[in-house]
Amino acid sequence: MNAAPRPTSPPPTRRQPWLLAGTFFLLGVGLTGYWFKRPNTRPTADPLSAATKSVLGQLTGPVFIRYYDLLPTDADPALQAYAGRVGALLSALQADSDGKVKVTILDNPAENNATAATTDGVQAFNLDQGSTSFLGLTMTSGRNREPFPHLQPEWEPALEADLARAIQRVAAGPVPVAPGPGIAKPSADIIASINRLIPDVSATTVENADQIFHAEFMNELAAADTERKTQLEAAQEQLGRAQAGGTQAELDAAQKNLTKVEIAQGEKIRQIATRLQTRLAVFQQMKAAANAK
Repeated sequence: MNAAPRPTSPPPTRRQPWLLAGTFFLLGVGLTGYWFKRPNTRPTADPLSAATKSVLGQLTGPVFIRYYDLLPTDADPALQAYAGRVGALLSALQADSDGKVKVTILDNPAENNATAATTDGVQAFNLDQGSTSFLGLTMTSGRNREPFPHLQPEWEPALEADLARAIQRVAAGPVPVAPGPGIAKPSADIIASINRLIPDVSATTVENADQIFHAEFMNELAAADTERKTQLEAAQEQLGRAQAGGTQAELDAAQKNLTKVEIAQGEKIRQIATRLQTRLAVFQQMKAAANAK
């Protein structure tokens, strides 16, 4: 008796290409969502080199850095990204300095900050584009000071090393306690202003003193700027009247007065900047003398 023939399975159906593509697309979306939502456990690269960390580890006193990131909102996106990386580098220097490097970032392009940037030695650029830009910094430690007038992206690979060397230079050597040649005898006004701003010198750190003096510096700049605008407007009105119908002598006098006002206001801003540095140096002398008692 012949056995019944075994039923044969139907030939496998061929999967449609679009079905496979859709399956893999959905799988890819799921994996992508998992990748971005999962905690990032990958180690991040150390932003500072061993040489820079060595410089920071040898600091014995504070180094103050004021970073002026004053770019208009329509600035080149590549330049804005570079400015952000500079800020991140400065934050890394502060984080790895055990409290020795103190960074202040000024990124509000207000007129007072622009004036402060100029006073601190930071150069304006893009003057021909209608929106003046500043991108630079200044370092101070005691009476030592070093500006970086204009930070440029093409020099970014060398920036960390440049900053480390500058920190080393401004922090080199102890801050002298005895009055130096620049402040052989501090004026009574300087001492009075320090006592007004910091009643207890011995209980205030150099870091806090620098912040207090810089806040006063900004207030003095704001007052000077208001005075400058008032005096310049008056001088310009005088010049306008002379140009409209005055004599040659009146025109000459108005032009001389305008020049005199501009020079006087520039000198006043320079004196305000000098007073900032002098206050900090004299404060350190006063603090050393108070702690020695």
